[in-house]
Amino acid sequence: MYLIFDTETTGLPRDYNAPVTDTDNWPRMVQLAWQLHGPMGELIEAKNFIVKPEGYDIPFETEKIHGISTERAKREGMELSYVLDEFARAVAKAGFAVGQNISFDIPVVGCEYYRKGIDNPLPSLAVLDTMSEVTANLCKIPGRGKRYKFPRLIELHTHLFGEGFGQAHNASADVEATARCFLELIRLGLYTPAELRATPQYIEDFRRANPEPIKAIGLNVQPYKPMDYGQAEADTGRTSGEKDSADVAAALEALKDVPYCHLHNHTQYSILQATTDVDTLVELAWKNKMPAVGLTDLGNMYGAFNLTLAIGKINEKIAKHNKAVEEGKEKGELWEEYKGKVIIGCELYVAEDYKRTRFTKEQPDRRFQQVLFAKNKAGYHNLAKLSTEANTVGLYGQYARVGRELIAQYRENLIATTGGLQGEVPQLILQVGERQAEEAFKWWLDVFGDDFYVELLRHGLPENDRVNRTLLSFAEKYGVRYIAQNNTFYASREDSNAHDILLCIRDGEVQSKPIGRGRDCRFGFPNDEFYFKSQDEMKTLFADLPDAIRNIGHLVDKVENYKLAKPVLLPKFEIPEEFRDPEDEKDGGKRGENAYLRYLTYKGAEKVYPDMDQATRERIDFELDIIAKTGYPGYFLIVQDFIRAAREMGVLVGPGRGSAAGSAVAYCIGITSIDPIKYDLLFERFLNPDRVSLPDIDTDFDDEGRGRIIDWVVEKYGKNQVSQIITYGTLAAKNSIRDTARALGFTPAEVNELGKKVPDVSLAKLFKLPEPDLRDKLKNKQEEIDKAHTLKELAQGSDTTARIINQAKVIEGSIKSLGVHACGVIITPSDIREHVPMATAKDSEMLVTQFDNKVVESAGLLKMDFLGLKTLTLINDTINLIEARFGIRIDPDEIPIDDPKTYELFQRGDTIGVFQYESPGMQKNLRELRPSVFSDLIAMNALYRPGPMEYIPSFIRRKHGEEEITYDLPDMEEYLAETYGITVYQEQVMLLSQKLAGFTKGEADVLRKAMGKKQIAVLAKMKPKFVEQASEKGHDPQVLEKIWKDWEAFAAYAFNKSHSTCYAWVAYQTAYLKANYPSEYMAAVLSNNMSDIKDISFYMEETRRLGIRILCPDVNESQRKFSVNRDGDIRFGLGAVKNVGDNAIAFILRDRKENGPYRSVFDFTTRVDKSSCSRRSIEHFVLSGAFDCFGLNRSQYFASDGRYDLIDKAVKYGEAVRAQRDSAQSSLFGDMGDASFEMEEPTVMLCDEWPDLDKLKKERDVVGLFISAHPLDRYRFVLDHYCSVGVDQLVEPERFVGTDITFGGMITKVDNFTAKNGNPAGRYTIEDLSSSFDFQLYDVKYAMFSPFLFDNAFVYVKATVQDGRVNRETGVKSRPRIVFNDVRLLSEVPKSYPRKVVVTFGIADIDRTVIHDIAALVKGSQGVNPVEIRVVDPKSGVGLSMPVHGFRIDLDQQVLDNLERVSGNAVKFEQC
Repeated sequence: MYLIFDTETTGLPRDYNAPVTDTDNWPRMVQLAWQLHGPMGELIEAKNFIVKPEGYDIPFETEKIHGISTERAKREGMELSYVLDEFARAVAKAGFAVGQNISFDIPVVGCEYYRKGIDNPLPSLAVLDTMSEVTANLCKIPGRGKRYKFPRLIELHTHLFGEGFGQAHNASADVEATARCFLELIRLGLYTPAELRATPQYIEDFRRANPEPIKAIGLNVQPYKPMDYGQAEADTGRTSGEKDSADVAAALEALKDVPYCHLHNHTQYSILQATTDVDTLVELAWKNKMPAVGLTDLGNMYGAFNLTLAIGKINEKIAKHNKAVEEGKEKGELWEEYKGKVIIGCELYVAEDYKRTRFTKEQPDRRFQQVLFAKNKAGYHNLAKLSTEANTVGLYGQYARVGRELIAQYRENLIATTGGLQGEVPQLILQVGERQAEEAFKWWLDVFGDDFYVELLRHGLPENDRVNRTLLSFAEKYGVRYIAQNNTFYASREDSNAHDILLCIRDGEVQSKPIGRGRDCRFGFPNDEFYFKSQDEMKTLFADLPDAIRNIGHLVDKVENYKLAKPVLLPKFEIPEEFRDPEDEKDGGKRGENAYLRYLTYKGAEKVYPDMDQATRERIDFELDIIAKTGYPGYFLIVQDFIRAAREMGVLVGPGRGSAAGSAVAYCIGITSIDPIKYDLLFERFLNPDRVSLPDIDTDFDDEGRGRIIDWVVEKYGKNQVSQIITYGTLAAKNSIRDTARALGFTPAEVNELGKKVPDVSLAKLFKLPEPDLRDKLKNKQEEIDKAHTLKELAQGSDTTARIINQAKVIEGSIKSLGVHACGVIITPSDIREHVPMATAKDSEMLVTQFDNKVVESAGLLKMDFLGLKTLTLINDTINLIEARFGIRIDPDEIPIDDPKTYELFQRGDTIGVFQYESPGMQKNLRELRPSVFSDLIAMNALYRPGPMEYIPSFIRRKHGEEEITYDLPDMEEYLAETYGITVYQEQVMLLSQKLAGFTKGEADVLRKAMGKKQIAVLAKMKPKFVEQASEKGHDPQVLEKIWKDWEAFAAYAFNKSHSTCYAWVAYQTAYLKANYPSEYMAAVLSNNMSDIKDISFYMEETRRLGIRILCPDVNESQRKFSVNRDGDIRFGLGAVKNVGDNAIAFILRDRKENGPYRSVFDFTTRVDKSSCSRRSIEHFVLSGAFDCFGLNRSQYFASDGRYDLIDKAVKYGEAVRAQRDSAQSSLFGDMGDASFEMEEPTVMLCDEWPDLDKLKKERDVVGLFISAHPLDRYRFVLDHYCSVGVDQLVEPERFVGTDITFGGMITKVDNFTAKNGNPAGRYTIEDLSSSFDFQLYDVKYAMFSPFLFDNAFVYVKATVQDGRVNRETGVKSRPRIVFNDVRLLSEVPKSYPRKVVVTFGIADIDRTVIHDIAALVKGSQGVNPVEIRVVDPKSGVGLSMPVHGFRIDLDQQVLDNLERVSGNAVKFEQC
């Protein structure tokens, strides 16, 4: 017989593999139902029992599932012993135990037998489970990977019978459905006779007894519905729902003077789980007159410092408003200053074993959330330590976890609450039972005592009601205060939808998917009540519990006001004994550090200023005095220390950057390598008595050496005192709109189109700034302004697009990801975890601060910027290549500043690959400027940026004497002469303010800063002083007014000369190397762009333009990177070949160095075994040309004799030779000599080389681009002269809307397919010399042009770019369309569209020899393009044109090159 049974329980086991004797693991049985069926399916017995609870409660969450409450079970249940006895009688009659997922039910029942001390009868039965691989393959419901998932009972029932069944999760109903499914599976033959322990004839007998699908038995199954919550409230005391209006009014009156405040708040720092930003949170607290506001982000303290700053921000806003009202500039009432407390907290995840990170489905990570608040500064540090441990040791996925014992360890000065529904006590109430919840409650009370509070939430959820009732009973029983909170995640009710969208973004879901549990549902909040409610709303909500409002004050009063900001703490720098001052130990002074810094400075000055004059000495003493007064000698000593170490390690260090280059002290001690006195760079721009904040010395290192110097710093100061800085990846305007569109179901194409309409400004500013300010923010770029207007118009609509934009405004700024600051390094005087909360990041092995770069210094941390500058690596690589080829080592700091070749390069604008000077616009300006001195380069570097760029033409004209150099006042010439009377640098404004008006150095820097940041109030105070003091020195007030106005206009754009000088020097170094060692320099440029095929292609073109050959890789000549051979050719590096690992390259280079070049492929495989270089690596070496040095065609390596190709033979040969050698060396006669190892090399088969195109394509497959040649080389002329756009420009068709374009290239991919309308269509990829583009053709266009678009076709396309179409439903316009008008082969273009070839000569250059040469060239080329000789008199400009009758030439590049060689001028082309 078959015993089909099912249980309903109090929950799930913690460990599904635990024995039945583990009574704490297995849940209690709430209901047991069974049916006993005979061999032919006949029903023998059916019983159904609810079990009366014995010392346990039925959790609310399981009650919601099966509908049986504790009260009902006590009322209607039978004693457990009775139920077990009845079930044992049924077991005794059966041979099989059957069920759906019966592996769960069997131990549940078995554990109940164990608890009662009764023998468990179930092990005597065979087990059959309707949830198995058999039913999974039957139902075919997609699961993870390629497997089908096990069907749920309702899914199996629906599959078998085409209908569901009622009362799922009622044991009796589930047994009815399981029995029907099980019997039908027998009838269908899905169980074998062997499994059923029956005869082979049994299945047929069963089918005869049950010829039709099994029918439902139709037993009267009593439904168990959850208790009515309205009735429950009436029975147990009202805790939510509607309240009598009179009672509410009375309660509000009683609470009129009792303030409420939100403490349990989440912000955007709860990554992708909340939309409120910190500033808004504080502003809401101020607007609602709340005396305090708390922050409890999930798992972290990222926002803690910003919360303390937000108070200051809101009060600045208040003060600004009040001043405007008082001055009559704004209308309205005065605002009251906000004096509320900020209460820093955190909602940590707590796990049983928080250090564990490996879990299974049976033993998952079980955790709950715990709300903690800091009472004072000491509590803040304890909370920070907990958060640090959670985010370093306890981090599991997105969950930063701690353990209970850790919380107990750091409990001092912390406040704990029961938290929300995810807190431990609420979870236990809902999922386990009130007894266990009470035990947990007592634990928290024992740990925190009077600092433990019950937190009550009312979001209109039945779960709240159940939890609140129990928590209130605990509070009363143990004398614990309870407080009302709302656990906020968004600012207003209206933001709930945006918050839901944010959750969809986090989980990669669409909002249309229903909220719930299971495969077809998504996570979401149950309603819109989780917002920042007003005081009145909260008091109304808790009108029946006024103490829940009053007790908040009890908590808030415990919290002290404290600040997180503090002065920067410098690590102690160990100075030599002879410089130490005993007084420093007593008063914390820095006498010793100052003395040592002075010593190092003057020691360095002896080298850099060998003939030091008095002015230089005074400058150094002035700086040292300021450094001493501001207290930063240690900072200079620390920086010079690691820069010194970097140089000793061979790491290339930049000349300096930013205002630090204005320090002579920094120059003397080696921090910078630019003489500030020589270039009029100002120390006060960097540090002065009026600017006492920590100076900022940023240091550039070559990017390959940067990691080594950071390791040195870690080694010196200790890994617990050095960290990196976190960065927050936020949803900016474009991404917030794109992600919102995805969540609302937009297609990828629609998402992209909408994203292109977003201007380069935040949505907050876009919709708030007045039009003039918005235009200024968008830098008056008309394209961006048009986008802004379009987006505003779209937002006004009522369609989905408008919804997207308006919801995106809410989620903008939300943190989406975490990263590591590119260059910031923190060094602390002690363990960094004692100062700020820390975390880990996937991009760093070091700890990272939880505070970002904006606030770390304010939090007292010393931040150093270790920047990796690729250009320094490029310089270093070039120097190494020069040394390898010429045997000389260039010191980049000793490069001559007046090298003629270098200035000629700048004058030609030949600056591709030159640091900061390689853009086309810069090249044009350089050609016009023709720089001749270094100061020209400094100025151009400063001028070439938005704003001052308009001064470049005047600057150029003045340099060449085409425009008069004028000065508003003669005294200005001293500082403006080098820039031809134009104010270019901030330093010039500073120096002139001192000279003209007697400003102090500090005042001059204040002026510079005020002008640059448009600080109107500061400028209003300084202007009268400038005019008055300058007038007293005899200057015309009207002229001074003009000067001031000019400064105000330009200072906002004026550049830091110190920084410009440093980077101009780096640029000069790169230009010097390119001008004097072009092969080595371009090899280094190529090496430093190996990761970007597009850049490599671009720089290869420049290299070839310079007349430098680029050769394929060579296993006997190549290094890992690009290198230069003895002939000055650039050789591709082995590292560029795909599927050749670093280990293989290292082995080859080492072997080649020790044993010489490889003589043949057989010598290679003999010396390099396949563990170092696989067959695939050898294949790629062959295809890339790296084995061309062995004198074989590439095709020969793949020619087979029927069994093996040459590569196979070479590999086997190498293995055999090595095996024979190893055998001889280990034998008794191993000293017989090398002759014993001789082995005949395999025969190499002769065969033709592959066609050029095939060879080139294979070459590109393994290197990423064509090296030895390009298939389009023969069509370069057509691409250059007949095509209006390059393929790379087709990705931005918006630029060409409404215009006809032409382009050409090679078809590299063809995919013919059938379109949705059933017609044939095609997808294609076209590629020119620099880029590729994908396009599709449909219907008529496909029929017209597909014959020309075959693989490897060289084609020329004429097309029109038409505007995109507007989607009627979404309002989104599609991208512009490129409509093909004509396609033909590139080879036909010159014939179809002939051009006149114009060869120009000077009148003095024409002679018989030239005429003879021209005639020979023209006669030797047969084509369709006419030739015209144009003779020009250079003096008068008069020219004579003479057609060459009877001859037409082909536009062949070689012919054209020869014509240019003969004429000495570039050939021109004109329409015929």
